[in-house]
Amino acid sequence: MRVISKEALAYFLEEDRVALNKTRKTPRLIGDEVWRFQILLRKEEYHFNCGHKVRAFFYKIARHRLGVRLGFSIPINVFGPGLSIAHYGTVVINKRCIIGSNCRLHVGVNIGTKAGESGQAAVIGNNAYIGPGVKIFGKIKLGNDIAVGANAVVNKSFPDGNCTIGGVPAKIISSKGSDGLWLKEDEINKLRTI
Repeated sequence: MRVISKEALAYFLEEDRVALNKTRKTPRLIGDEVWRFQILLRKEEYHFNCGHKVRAFFYKIARHRLGVRLGFSIPINVFGPGLSIAHYGTVVINKRCIIGSNCRLHVGVNIGTKAGESGQAAVIGNNAYIGPGVKIFGKIKLGNDIAVGANAVVNKSFPDGNCTIGGVPAKIISSKGSDGLWLKEDEINKLRTI
């Protein structure tokens, strides 16, 4: 799903706000830099996808500047709705990645390509929890409801999802998955009514 209309933009912005556990409708001037980055990302996606080149360029500059300050190298049109970047710090995502809705990222995450294979990047399903320091390389598939433990190095696919993987190289360490690593449904519904 891409941001290709004003309705889609509003949906993505709202899902991101809820995923970030924000009760306010707009970010504060100080303290909500990650949220502001995500808003710039979504607005750039909208204008780029709709062919508004000048506006897309404006948002690209603003997103890039804030991204450099926060340590983010995150391209547009990679994440589905409900992106939650836990806090600022180095996060590097390859532009060829496809990541579903409700993805939670932590500091030190690098999702890239296998050395020498620039066009082959990861495809990650919905409801992914990616812990601090995780490295994901190559053309791999991670299924829905997957949790990747801190400092894991993922270099092979886990297409079935619904598990927790960890270690170097990553292997299945639990059948629990990402359930419980997100807000509970009643908390999400409460945030949506604010």
